[in-house]
Amino acid sequence: MSDTCQIDWDPRAPDVQDDQLHAYDALRGRCPVAFSDYLQWSLLRHADVVRVLNDHATFSNAASRHLSVPNAMDPPDHTRFRRIIEPYFNAAAMAEFAPRCRAIAEGVVNRLPHDGPVEAMAEMGQNFALEIQCAFMGWPTSLHEPLRDWVKRQQAATLAGDREALGELALEFDGVIRERLTVRRALATPPDDVTTRLMNETVDGRPLTDAELVSLMRNWTVGELGTISASIGSLMQFLAANSGWQQRLRDEPDILPEVIDEILRLDAPLMSNRRVATCPVDVGGRSIAEGERLTILWGAANRDPDVFEDPDTVRLGRDPESNLLYGAGIHVCPGAPLARMELLDFMQALINATRRIRTIPDEPAVRACYPAGGYARVPLHICR
Repeated sequence: MSDTCQIDWDPRAPDVQDDQLHAYDALRGRCPVAFSDYLQWSLLRHADVVRVLNDHATFSNAASRHLSVPNAMDPPDHTRFRRIIEPYFNAAAMAEFAPRCRAIAEGVVNRLPHDGPVEAMAEMGQNFALEIQCAFMGWPTSLHEPLRDWVKRQQAATLAGDREALGELALEFDGVIRERLTVRRALATPPDDVTTRLMNETVDGRPLTDAELVSLMRNWTVGELGTISASIGSLMQFLAANSGWQQRLRDEPDILPEVIDEILRLDAPLMSNRRVATCPVDVGGRSIAEGERLTILWGAANRDPDVFEDPDTVRLGRDPESNLLYGAGIHVCPGAPLARMELLDFMQALINATRRIRTIPDEPAVRACYPAGGYARVPLHICR
């Protein structure tokens, strides 16, 4: 380690895990580039994060020990795979999926009680994420529960730093996707869906390998299941805790897209991403050696008061370019159009189907632990 052997903080300390966002707020004020054994260099300031996002030559995305398409790739490999991926999220693709997306959102919301309790993470967020992702990929509903269980075990292994378990889970998920590929190849006429189309893609004039297909689909699915369910939980908790905003959205549904992005700015559904320094570099007055890992803490950068005045408040009219909800630079999330459509459809269905959403006084929401963002449990009371 280049700068100092001093440990600035412990990301897994109980007081940090109890309320990650406010712990990051406090750390950003005293140590905006902080070292820990668990995450190495954590970046908490918006300016430092934007610098890293826009300098992929110095801060490489190749931070995984395993093939990760295209998440852990740098140009030119990253560029070639992004060229394949981006059409799956363009305006035409979104228009094609829109009716199915809306129907799934309305179907999940219609299962809400007419007047009673609901646990928003499991019953709304996770169910919606599972149904929408399997529908988008063209996968059967029989995968919903196995995928739900897999995500739970993967988050626990990541929190525990259990590399052996993470390796086994990766192989298990690879097996799920390889089975999808095998099923498609056994059909005389495979369905014309996202999975089949990906299987027919080429890069540099050759078909994608099974390893590349598995990695790509794993990244899409794991990212979707985690972030969409976390987003739904945070959005529902915010509405329940802020009756004024709840009513305003009923009266002014046109502001929903901006409000959704703003709520998720202050309550990050994705807590972090990694980079690796390709050469010695100074960030925020700290000297980082070649090969050392950096952890971008979105939940800190998007609440930086140097960029967002009164950062704990949902405020219309902020500069959308400053919001790092979907990242920035060449690695900006390609699936952002899909995520925005999914969340908007869900929130519109929720607003239309309910009269009141409120918290339950003796059952407070429980925050998720790193690496998850948002909440682990969101008990609410629904009136329709």
